[in-house]
Amino acid sequence: MTKPENQELIQVRSYIEGEWLTQGEETDLISAVTGEPVAQLVEADIDYRKVCEYARSVGGPKLRKLTIHERAFKIKFLGKYLMERKEKYYDISAHTGATRTDSWIDIEGGLLTAFGISSKSRRELSDLPWHVEGEVERLSRKGTFMGQHICVPRRGVAVHINAFNFPVWGMLEKLAPAIISGMPVIVKPSPTGAYLAAEVCKDMIESNILPEGTIQFIAADKPGDLLDHLNSQDMVAFTGSAATGQKLKSHPNIIVNNIPFNLEADSLNCSILGEDVTPDMEEFNLFVREVAREMTVKTGQKCTAIRRTIVPEDRVEDVIEALKVRLDKTTIGDPAQEDIRMGPLASIDQAERFEEQLQELAEITDTVYASSNRDHKDAFTTPRVLVCHKPMQVDEVHQLEAFGPMTTVMPYSSTQEAIDLANKADGSLVGSLFTADDELAHTITMGCAPYHGRFMVVNRDSAQESTGHGSPIASLVHGGPGHAGGGEELGGARAVLHNMQRIALQGSPTTLRNIVKQHITGAETRESEKHPFQKYFEELEIGEALTTDKRTVTDKDVEEFAELSGDKFYAHTDPEAASRSLFGKIVAHGYFVLSATAGLFVHPDEGPVMLNYGLENLRFVAPVAPGDTIQAKLILKRKNIRQQKKTDKFPFGVVYWDVEVTNQNEELVAEYTILTLVKRKHKLDIDEV
Repeated sequence: MTKPENQELIQVRSYIEGEWLTQGEETDLISAVTGEPVAQLVEADIDYRKVCEYARSVGGPKLRKLTIHERAFKIKFLGKYLMERKEKYYDISAHTGATRTDSWIDIEGGLLTAFGISSKSRRELSDLPWHVEGEVERLSRKGTFMGQHICVPRRGVAVHINAFNFPVWGMLEKLAPAIISGMPVIVKPSPTGAYLAAEVCKDMIESNILPEGTIQFIAADKPGDLLDHLNSQDMVAFTGSAATGQKLKSHPNIIVNNIPFNLEADSLNCSILGEDVTPDMEEFNLFVREVAREMTVKTGQKCTAIRRTIVPEDRVEDVIEALKVRLDKTTIGDPAQEDIRMGPLASIDQAERFEEQLQELAEITDTVYASSNRDHKDAFTTPRVLVCHKPMQVDEVHQLEAFGPMTTVMPYSSTQEAIDLANKADGSLVGSLFTADDELAHTITMGCAPYHGRFMVVNRDSAQESTGHGSPIASLVHGGPGHAGGGEELGGARAVLHNMQRIALQGSPTTLRNIVKQHITGAETRESEKHPFQKYFEELEIGEALTTDKRTVTDKDVEEFAELSGDKFYAHTDPEAASRSLFGKIVAHGYFVLSATAGLFVHPDEGPVMLNYGLENLRFVAPVAPGDTIQAKLILKRKNIRQQKKTDKFPFGVVYWDVEVTNQNEELVAEYTILTLVKRKHKLDIDEV
């Protein structure tokens, strides 16, 4: 790779208070491939107090005016905007030493993570500026005093200090949930690779999709006195080395103000080969392939890479020889070339640090493989395989990480020793196990679980669709205990809630309903003058209700439902057996009650209601017997706008209805929430058509 003549260097500037800062001390940022400058870091003199105030006073209020779903849609549209420009990012990413495959993880992987969190948020969180969490808690005998948890946006700024190895993914996986939660962000990338993060951030700002003040970008070597100006409403998320993370986390202002600090640190992750696996089994080949891949993808510069390869003591030589064969195929060089599978480390500094770390490990291990497949010097290096013959006795091999293409093979003599070795790192982001024995999988997984943030079990059944040991997934939590930082991020909608303040509200049901803008069981309702199934989405209001006519259940109803459904359970069909049952007599099917209730509240005529989308939280509270009379009350609980896609005939939303079914004694016999898709009158900006 060469830089074309006269091509201007990428300018990495700070974006502060709505402006790009063009003046400052200039530092060349070097291509890991060519060793030549590829960008200039323009480090301006920044007043971080004003930066924080601007985020809180401008970005925060604008975001909080939007609902969670509106904020999530902005992340979706932003992701689509960036995806259209991805080829530009790939070209820049090559200078970080990343191959096309490596860059996919960072660029498109980051965008897919943002899409995933946006989607989960729109599916699982309230379409309100805050999230109403869980069911109401009854705190009194008569139900006049209730409790409800909600999660509200914090009134601060989220500071994101990112690592060098994933300039895009590391930025987006923090930024997306913070913005959806209602918090503006300050992004501080590592100088190494900052030119890629800066280009993506520039496009985010130029898109004008996000409200003013949502994003500020700091082009600097270190964050200066930024942490001095944070308060208890702010948050910090850090990814990087454990040493730097601990230093920042122990900042006096962070401690005094109890500012939430999420630390995700590199850890000595492991992969275990089950003692049941022999070299002729598919699981053996899968294991070797995964270890080799985690050594070479991103040139081993992943916080989730396999640093410790834990194998049965009688399989050590088999594993080493198989790794040698696979690693010999790893071509090293300019990542822009299609036949290259591993590029350089991210910088000369990283390469020198990697060699120093390897030298320390060499004092306590034996080097059994060092590839010669390279054609460059400087930041380029080669895969290394080490072996520690007595890993239970050498603590340092579980503490010292060489951040590059390497792994240390460690033998174990029993299942418990494999577990103990995995846990000796005192906290890992991820571990994995390759076995065909599910009982062994249970034992090892449960033994390792307290020390890991994620644990992947692979066999021939799952391998083809496995996302891999080293890939965090948007819908699953990422983080780990102990040495891994003790933090947690991602996890679908959890990622958003991590950035919000959970509060327990107490009061009367009606008061709580009026506060949270969602129906609370026991709150006052108002009868709809018009059947609610004849109303459009925009016309429906929280708390409006329909009380149905009554229906008396007969013996014939129960008999015919048994014949029609095929459900001839004795409690519905055999009087003698039913007399010995819990109820002492014939009772109606629960699903008959459900069906009969639908017959009471459904409006038969064509109207805005498109279909029944499903039901939630169904409980049959009391039996219904022939002769009992049932009645239903339908109450509008909450509404979610849905995006009209190109394949949808109509714009619509999802309406959640609480259904209460009572008998002639006004006793509750069944309750559930039914979901309906209801047409909207009007199209919105979020719609695709």
